[in-house]
Amino acid sequence: MDKTIRRSRAEGSVTAPSSKSYAQRAVAAALLCEGTSTLTNMILCDDTRAALQVAADLGAEVEAGTDGTTYTVRGGLRPHAQAIHIGESGLAARLFTPIAALCGERITITGRGSILRRPLAMMEKPLRTLGAKVTSEGGYLPIRIEGPLHGGAVSVDGSLSSQFITGLLMALPLAERDTTLTVHNLKSRPYIDMTLSLLGTFGIDVKHNEYRQFFIEGRQRYAPARYNVEGDWSGASCLLVAGATTGEVTVRNLNPVSLQADMAIVDALTRAGAQITTTTDSVTVRRSPLHAFEFDATHCPDLFPALAALAASCQGTSTLRGTRRLAHKESDRARTIADVLESMGINVDLSTPDVMRVTGGEIRGAEVSSHNDHRIAMAAAVAALRCGQGSVTIRGAEAVAKSYPEFWDDLSGLLRPDEHGHNEKTTI
Repeated sequence: MDKTIRRSRAEGSVTAPSSKSYAQRAVAAALLCEGTSTLTNMILCDDTRAALQVAADLGAEVEAGTDGTTYTVRGGLRPHAQAIHIGESGLAARLFTPIAALCGERITITGRGSILRRPLAMMEKPLRTLGAKVTSEGGYLPIRIEGPLHGGAVSVDGSLSSQFITGLLMALPLAERDTTLTVHNLKSRPYIDMTLSLLGTFGIDVKHNEYRQFFIEGRQRYAPARYNVEGDWSGASCLLVAGATTGEVTVRNLNPVSLQADMAIVDALTRAGAQITTTTDSVTVRRSPLHAFEFDATHCPDLFPALAALAASCQGTSTLRGTRRLAHKESDRARTIADVLESMGINVDLSTPDVMRVTGGEIRGAEVSSHNDHRIAMAAAVAALRCGQGSVTIRGAEAVAKSYPEFWDDLSGLLRPDEHGHNEKTTI
């Protein structure tokens, strides 16, 4: 699917989609409960839909409510299949592999698309140390795992991703013995905070020593809960950037004290000079003169596309740090961001290790590819709103379904003719 964007002003309000990071964790916790949990505000995307299917394949009974956003999940590990399919979700791969090991049966974890090219070898040695049998295709999916997980002492490298650590933190409370989990060079710490908070809601206690060691008592029991999935700061970030660069946008269904890493977009927008107003459940961003800014996205790497789109609208050269975290996303995201913005006439410098420098300027018409990366598609669309001449066509625009299926409808609903009367037709 292609989408063509012309110069426009974004003005109005939208409701943020559900956080897929929280939703997938909540589905996993509900699966591990003895009893029925209710998950509310579950606006589905491809990744959360895959998580619900995995939970069902591993034994949960999942039922959708009449409102389309409420799901009841009756927990219990009773695998119905020898293989589970995690779609294209990196979190699901790293989250449900340790959980599958609790079943005591041989289970194959597979997926599709870019996840088949994302390395998962970091899981194998720790899982073997904990008692599981693990084989893979050279460190890639499909992975075959057979439990049980015994617990014990294990070390994990946290520099590439925190998602596997989340999987261990959720699975090991049900292991036979207590576990001491030592984590080296932890990145994306906010995602671990999200996991620990959710575990507490479901009755699980995990202690830690400044995130270096986690002490997990075995043979705990998950308590069923009613859990409301908060709005997604990741999905909202591009729309907030659209407000800062072209008009005024309010995004509802956002928790202003969220543990989500990508709430840091507010800090970045502030550094760039945007006008921001927050309430108890919304954020409004208004256009104002924007200047170059510096920002370290090491702990919130999913913000890079939105940050780069913001920097493209700023006067001067912005410095974004943390590009090492981008190599194994849905695309080689740092290179992809550079290719897309350079096609639109924006200079992007990746010559310094772990750094991206973006020099703001006028956007020109172009044809660009999403590289099947949902965040690239959304960021390209927001950057294109400032197109000086012609239009920007985004190939592979359907990639947004991974996290934010309603993105194109929501963006289209915000678009107005700009101050020069461009884009009298405001639909995309």
